[in-house]
Amino acid sequence: MTKAILITGSGTRIGAFLAKNLAKNGWAVAIHYNKSRDSAELLSEEIRASGGEVALVKADLSISGDLDVLIKKASENLGLRLTALINNASTFEEDSLESFTNSSFDYHMDINLRAPIILSQKFAEQLPSNTKGQIINIIDQRVLNSDPSFFTYSISKSALFWATKTMAQTLAPNIRVNAIGPGPTIKNYIQTDEDFNSEINSTLLKNGSPPDELLKGILYLLSDASVTGHMIPIDGGQHLSFTS
Repeated sequence: MTKAILITGSGTRIGAFLAKNLAKNGWAVAIHYNKSRDSAELLSEEIRASGGEVALVKADLSISGDLDVLIKKASENLGLRLTALINNASTFEEDSLESFTNSSFDYHMDINLRAPIILSQKFAEQLPSNTKGQIINIIDQRVLNSDPSFFTYSISKSALFWATKTMAQTLAPNIRVNAIGPGPTIKNYIQTDEDFNSEINSTLLKNGSPPDELLKGILYLLSDASVTGHMIPIDGGQHLSFTS
């Protein structure tokens, strides 16, 4: 069976990097996007020009109707049954215990927790019982390193950390469920270059989470048949640092 993977939020940033490089590694890739249509189309053209198999699929992960059919649409658009899922899409907004609102709480939970769980459920439903599958959740080293900033974001990612373990128990032996916990990989929307470099230098190894290193972790988790229920921190040791 052809290796076919859906990567959520893969029109830009690290998702796009993973899509391009997994295509180079022989995966047929379904690129999910919501608002990043132009960049997703450019990426798909680049993959296709390099001889890769690729399809686009649009969905708003905060809308139940979109979530319920995303796996099916990705499979139909690729013309292949999915054998792997990377839950990469995420929302990342700054708040605190004092400042969070019902809407910010719900939005973080919708995108960072509910969507990966629903997509994992739908992925498992479509996978034949005689076929092995893989799910990888992109979480965050923050789940191992308590930090009061980004309050609802951190809560949603911590819940996904534990959901990864529970889904691994539930979906074994045919589907392995794992995660990676990145540190500073690509500058976020509120960081200056100075802020980003300072965060990288605060990690034990002073190198953060270069995209190439995240890719190595993803390829390992997709290939090792004896690993499930684990999150690998690929963060330059940030989860062990005194500051984060």
